[in-house]
Amino acid sequence: MAQVQVYNQEGRKTSKMELADSVFGIEPNKYAMHLAVVSYLAAQRQGTQSTLTRSEVSGGGAKPWRQKGTGRARQGSTRSPQWTHGGIALGPKPRKYKVSVNKKVKRLAMKSALSSKVAESEMIIVNKIELDGIKTKAMAEIFTKLKAGKKVLLVLAENNDVIYKSARNIEGVKVVTVNTLCVYDILNCNDFIVLKDAAKKIEEVYA
Repeated sequence: MAQVQVYNQEGRKTSKMELADSVFGIEPNKYAMHLAVVSYLAAQRQGTQSTLTRSEVSGGGAKPWRQKGTGRARQGSTRSPQWTHGGIALGPKPRKYKVSVNKKVKRLAMKSALSSKVAESEMIIVNKIELDGIKTKAMAEIFTKLKAGKKVLLVLAENNDVIYKSARNIEGVKVVTVNTLCVYDILNCNDFIVLKDAAKKIEEVYA
């Protein structure tokens, strides 16, 4: 088992914690992580964009001029794509961007992302965070003492409104719980800060 240093909210070392190699110590699978990120980003797209075809725009029922004898190009409708206010040819229509990933690959991607953070020493374990009410300044000081980077992902074992509301206005900081943790957020942060009890819960979920 890999041993990682545990810090308090003052940034001081308190103890060491053993992490399960089956979750935090595997060989990262880049393909699985890439697939998970592509699936996540695709799911963020609404797919509601839509344009009107020549059959959907109003007007254009009559032929604008006769077929022959005018010297102009033949036209069947004023709502053809080449006309001003005409329909759009081959424009976007509502669709789903979903990319399916099976459960085993999802678990492998999550373990790979967690293991890569441990291997690169970008994972900080904190024993607990206690605040006297909702205080953004105090939360920012904790990140400074922990020497966290500009993009920080803070993982909690369960919902905590005090910590969430204290951190939500800090630029580059995102707070999630274990059950909302995703591969994209892990890879998108410079420092991965995990509360000690959240680390144990992650092991229970993905072991």
